[in-house]
Amino acid sequence: MNEAGKTYRVMIFGKEGCPKCDVLKERLGKTLEKSEWADFDKEYHSVKTPAGLVIFSRAQCVNPNRIPAMVMTKRNPTTGSYEFLPNPNPGEPDSVCQKAKLYQYLGLQTDYSEVGKGVISSKMITTILEQARAL
Repeated sequence: MNEAGKTYRVMIFGKEGCPKCDVLKERLGKTLEKSEWADFDKEYHSVKTPAGLVIFSRAQCVNPNRIPAMVMTKRNPTTGSYEFLPNPNPGEPDSVCQKAKLYQYLGLQTDYSEVGKGVISSKMITTILEQARAL
């Protein structure tokens, strides 16, 4: 599912049997199939596994009650490892992502409030991908 050497990697955090997790994986997958996003890939991590929980913990900014979530990483050309991208404007209002946008790192988590309705839309996803490229 992963291609080595892509510039950006979207880390998805979810759990098996979660319909909203499946929707996020599907929406992100369809977005990344488009040629304009050829420098991105995705990697899914279940928070119900020890390995997934370790990576989730390293993200440090996702609320476990707001899964599914996605966090942007960028490949370090020297080491080849992927590093979390910082949110360039933490706390700044975002008209598209609203309260779903993460504070510390660039990414999204599900907003289950009346405003967010538990939806991470395709537009929210592309907004974050565009912001990652701008860094």
